[in-house]
Amino acid sequence: MTRKFFVCGNWKMNGSKKSIGELIQTLNTAKLDPNVEVVCAAPAIYLELTRSELDPKFSVAAQNCYIVPSGGFTGEISPAMIKDCGMDWVILGHSTRRHIFGESNEFIGQKIAHAQENDLGVIVCIGETREEKEKGITDQVIFAQMKAIADNVKDWNKVVLAYEAGWAIGTGNAASPQHVQQIHAKVREWLKNNVSEAVANSVRIIYGGSVRGDTCRELAAQKDIDGFIVGKGSLKPEFVDIVNAKA
Repeated sequence: MTRKFFVCGNWKMNGSKKSIGELIQTLNTAKLDPNVEVVCAAPAIYLELTRSELDPKFSVAAQNCYIVPSGGFTGEISPAMIKDCGMDWVILGHSTRRHIFGESNEFIGQKIAHAQENDLGVIVCIGETREEKEKGITDQVIFAQMKAIADNVKDWNKVVLAYEAGWAIGTGNAASPQHVQQIHAKVREWLKNNVSEAVANSVRIIYGGSVRGDTCRELAAQKDIDGFIVGKGSLKPEFVDIVNAKA
């Protein structure tokens, strides 16, 4: 089965009206592989600006959401609000949310369920920390994350899984293509055994962790790597090279 390559630029807490406008101009005029689905995840305060100025061929994602439609939850945004402003996707379970803000597998599962109730596509992050990798419990950690995801997904057609090597994020040193391929293959096998073979074959599993223009092609060549979630690199001109990694 051919899975459409998927690249998400996660801008994180970066940008201004000026810099985001320049970035959007670069993307709107770049020569990009038409066979790649490209999503830009803007800070919440710039979501509508991004959607209004970015070419419609790109999708826009929120970087987080809460578990109810509305209420007294200062600083949060809901899937209903995200949809109301014209966005198609939300990132959930990012390592930032897990390890800085203390979100549990169960809480992330609740977010997935509520986002899907509002017809949002979900880019769900999984992955291990450096400490967990050194303890040799990567599989245990990732499979526990996967169970919480699978327990809450109603429509796998609107799910992209993002494996983040937490120990590589922001370091400039991506995990080796062989390591990433191995993890992705294990996740696909888990899906086959715990969800269905059809889902295992169709769901896209992308990689995040210091993806750069000079490392993306070897990663993209791996059988089970279906794209990237890109942080720092998505704010630079090299993002074009990353989107075109399979061209």
